[in-house]
Amino acid sequence: MLIPQKLKAGDEVRVVAPSRSLAIISQENRALANKRFTELGLTLSFSKHCEVIDEFASSSIEERVQDLHDAFLDKNVKAIFTVIGGHNVNQILQYLDYSIVKNNPKIFCGFSDTTALSNALFHKTGLVTYSGPSYSTLSMLKGLDHSLGYLKKALFSGERYAIENTNEWSDDAWYLDQESRVFYQDEGIKVLNEGAVEGTIIGGNLCTLNLLQGTDFMPSLVDTVLFLEDDELTFPENFDRDLQSLIHQRDFDKVKGLVIGRFQKKSQIAEALLIKILKSKKELEGLPILYDVSFGHTTPHVTFPIGGKVRIDTSQNNKIVILEH
Repeated sequence: MLIPQKLKAGDEVRVVAPSRSLAIISQENRALANKRFTELGLTLSFSKHCEVIDEFASSSIEERVQDLHDAFLDKNVKAIFTVIGGHNVNQILQYLDYSIVKNNPKIFCGFSDTTALSNALFHKTGLVTYSGPSYSTLSMLKGLDHSLGYLKKALFSGERYAIENTNEWSDDAWYLDQESRVFYQDEGIKVLNEGAVEGTIIGGNLCTLNLLQGTDFMPSLVDTVLFLEDDELTFPENFDRDLQSLIHQRDFDKVKGLVIGRFQKKSQIAEALLIKILKSKKELEGLPILYDVSFGHTTPHVTFPIGGKVRIDTSQNNKIVILEH
């Protein structure tokens, strides 16, 4: 486990676009995101090709690889944030020079499509990466405080921290209308199976993680606690088979626990249906399982370390504690 140096005031953060381009983010939302980073005491720089955009709302493989290499090689850069998610980050995995990453460890943060890259970086180099807000997420006007709090816990401090939900959550297209937000009462982290375990976190967006199956970029499942979520493009049958595909991977019997992020409403994966899916899988019997945790594609979004150490104890008030990150 290679833990990157934590951030401090004055540090430079590089924004890269390994999936969708910065060009899809409005100037208004860019200004808001830039202001958030300034308020965190950080200086922003942007990769050379982050605004290049093609018919896939992305740039070429070569441009994305170059931007990542440049970000890791630049001694002034202390953290790298992805612009946003997308669909094609797995295109670049075989072209990266992982020795550059290993020899220049630094914070790497993003979610959604970034999941494939974050887990591959950890597997190939041992570098702890972070599933957390992207650059574009920080342009949110309302409902961001909880997310920012966890970003600080994960990236500015090496102290242990508990993952908890807040009082309310949202699942609206906030980037289209910052003022007319809809928030729901949060009922807290829920427990399906009781238990207490410690393990290494891998995961993020389930369908994106599954792109690594059968490749040289898939992390080992031995002694892991899986943090899994999915977005509005999933649906019950799809989530069921994606989860089953992960269960079929080598050493799934060595997985120690499962933490599931909150689903978007459009997925139609209601609580009763989620429980039915989970209980239908004998491989999950005996594993501590928690769900409705505040990470994924809803708001707020806690930051957790891929490759970091976590303790789950369903009998405690703080059911999820990040131990090393």
